[in-house]
Amino acid sequence: MQYRDYGREGYQVSTFGMGCMRLPRRERPDGTVEVDREKAYELLRYAADHGVNYFDTAFGYHGGDSERVVGEALEGERRKRVHIATKQPFAAMTDASTIRRNLENTLKKLRTDYLDVYLIHNIQAPAWPEIQRRDILNEYEKFKQEGLIRAIGFSYHGGLDTFRQVLSYYPWAMCQVQQNLLDSAKEVTEEGVRLAGEKGCALVIMEPLRGGGLASAPSQVQAVYDGYPVRRSAAEWAFRYMIDQPQVSCILSGVTTLDQLKDNLRIFSAPDAVPGCLSEQDRRLLQRAKAAYESRVTIPCTGCEYCLPCPQGVAIPAVFQRYNAGEMFQDYNNPRRSYLFLKRAGKDASRCVACGACQQKCPQHIPIIESLKTAHAKLDGWRE
Repeated sequence: MQYRDYGREGYQVSTFGMGCMRLPRRERPDGTVEVDREKAYELLRYAADHGVNYFDTAFGYHGGDSERVVGEALEGERRKRVHIATKQPFAAMTDASTIRRNLENTLKKLRTDYLDVYLIHNIQAPAWPEIQRRDILNEYEKFKQEGLIRAIGFSYHGGLDTFRQVLSYYPWAMCQVQQNLLDSAKEVTEEGVRLAGEKGCALVIMEPLRGGGLASAPSQVQAVYDGYPVRRSAAEWAFRYMIDQPQVSCILSGVTTLDQLKDNLRIFSAPDAVPGCLSEQDRRLLQRAKAAYESRVTIPCTGCEYCLPCPQGVAIPAVFQRYNAGEMFQDYNNPRRSYLFLKRAGKDASRCVACGACQQKCPQHIPIIESLKTAHAKLDGWRE
């Protein structure tokens, strides 16, 4: 296993960190689903026993059960060898006493008396001013002084401008962002990766496979890879895109099977799985692969949001983004899971009443009403 410095914290972490949002699941007799504990224990323990020393979970993963399963699997001697990062969402921080109670519950579930890293989960631009006003970081500082947490970080999905503000606001020990082959000009962009490196905080990458979509290649992309003299799987090319970047401390990957885990261990244990591993020819190959992925988008939504606001609250571009991701990767698992949360928020396509207001405003002249029906039919049905 390759290891890298974890920012300024004085230790190294495995370049591959195990993400615990996609643990194996099984169906209950009533049709609901739960974490398959025995399979999850096997994965977590195998990872810890084969060089992985960084595990990432969160307050809400698997309906609040992920932290519990991680704690059960890694308690005892394994806990002494690994670093655990977990997160509390701002939405759950109703007041100071609740923030503390949430942390205490997390520690109990993880069966530990301290966290290596505690994150403010998924900072969003609309919430950032309120996070500052309420001085949430002061509460985290108290936890650090008491020895309950050893480092403070944040996770972030969003654009560069707010990321820049958050990054410069506080001497974070680490930040966790989404980046991958397809998001190099999206989310925090390559510029955000550079800024994190300059700041010296640990940079942890989430979604390097874009929800698992980059783990396999549709025919157009596979043809690009097959024409190259160096043979690697689609997943390995996607991982190496991030491995190549020296600012990165750890790359998270959620695994659900032992075969996936063993393949990740192989990829991240290669002698050349180090910064600068890509040649110029490799980089050109990945740009061609990226173009081939993007050519598969079937609803030509640019995300301009001229169609909004929808009178019924449908998040039209977000629905199309999830549908296009499913089509792009020929894999709907992650888009369906993501759509479930959109549905819970009351923003899914089932709320469309075909009023037509959106179609009158769309500069791409997309038949939005029919496209929403198509998207909903493919995306609906995930259970969690």
